[in-house]
Amino acid sequence: MQQNKGNLLALGSIPLMMTLGNSMLIPVLPEIGRKLHVSSFRISMLITVYAVVAILLIPIAGYLSDRFGRKAVIVPCLILTVIGGGISAVGAWLLHDLAAYWTIIAGRLLQGAGAAGAFPIVIPLVGDLYENEDEASKNLGVVETYNTFGKVLSPILGAALGAVLWFLPLAVIPGLCLISLILVLWLIHVPKRKNQPIMFREFVGNVKQVLAEKGRWLYAIFAMGGICMFVIFGVLFYLSDILESRYNLHGVWKGFVLAIPLISLCLCSYVGGKIIGKHKKRMKWIGFSGLAVLTISFAILGFFQNIYAVIGLFTLGGGGIGLALPCLDSLITKGIEKEERGTITSLYSSMRFVGVSLGPPVVSLLLGRSGHGLLFGVMAAVGGIAAMLMLFAVRPKQDEPTDDKSTDPMNVDKGLTDVSREKPISPKLRRKAPVK
Repeated sequence: MQQNKGNLLALGSIPLMMTLGNSMLIPVLPEIGRKLHVSSFRISMLITVYAVVAILLIPIAGYLSDRFGRKAVIVPCLILTVIGGGISAVGAWLLHDLAAYWTIIAGRLLQGAGAAGAFPIVIPLVGDLYENEDEASKNLGVVETYNTFGKVLSPILGAALGAVLWFLPLAVIPGLCLISLILVLWLIHVPKRKNQPIMFREFVGNVKQVLAEKGRWLYAIFAMGGICMFVIFGVLFYLSDILESRYNLHGVWKGFVLAIPLISLCLCSYVGGKIIGKHKKRMKWIGFSGLAVLTISFAILGFFQNIYAVIGLFTLGGGGIGLALPCLDSLITKGIEKEERGTITSLYSSMRFVGVSLGPPVVSLLLGRSGHGLLFGVMAAVGGIAAMLMLFAVRPKQDEPTDDKSTDPMNVDKGLTDVSREKPISPKLRRKAPVK
């Protein structure tokens, strides 16, 4: 039990610190732009370059984690985030104007590269450490809660630190990543690999086979993860804008208001992870219910512009996303063989980063063309698409028997999805796999 708590603390610290390291800058971006005398577009690149580099490198990090081990990838990537954060902090402290700006950008590039091999690798690592599916689902919910708690804390902490010193949020990022690095080195003890890693060509063939056989539900989950992040960050961008422009809310008070819907997301994510267990049908229907709540609340929100209605309905929709996320994590983690799990979940994480990147600019374009009604009409529509994908593309068979005689996630009789592995995995891999 004590080791389990230590594992969860170290695992949860990674998404918490990675989220703080990115989202904490959002409340202070305007002030950073003023101090460095750069345009709003240029200052927005502090967020964009981080996400774009992560999107490009996450699949590579996933393959490396399958090839050499999860911890062997996570540790150097956390070191890279510490170095990148240090470069950005020193540049903001010692340099001025464009020299400081480009130094911060360089540091953010390194941080994004490090982030690619940090949080995305946590999801398959949980699946590796906890082979009991009930325990794995609960712990994935806990890890997702750390992630959403970071989103809750980011606007408050970023605004508070920025009120003290404009570059202080940049300065604390390397310290936060260092804490996570120490926890991983100290508390995570990954079981020794019993099977030899497969070669790249063989690995690619196996991944292609997985995507060919399970593409329907995998691509659906990729899309649902991206849609959830698109909605969260898009509406947060909108809410951040109107809180300043319409209601003159700034600093810590603005951060507290932005945190309200994220608290709902955090709590529902924790509850969802606790109740889904290893029941695949329950994962589907709880995930569908959450996405339906998101769709309905945003459809109603399109007809109201009162700030209390906006925050209240966004809080309801955020709760729906919170219910859906641990279901998506558990379905994808336990539906894939361990040998390909890192790469497949990294593709899922890449799609989530795509949603993060697209949300703010798409919302900005929609607001410029029409306004509130169209914005939330689009958000409700993409939420509805996600709900329909969960309803029709993910089709679990019967849940696992309670005696849990086997932990093979591909066993159709234990029911993860409607697609089994029609062809055996590579003979070399099968020979190397340990007998359980």
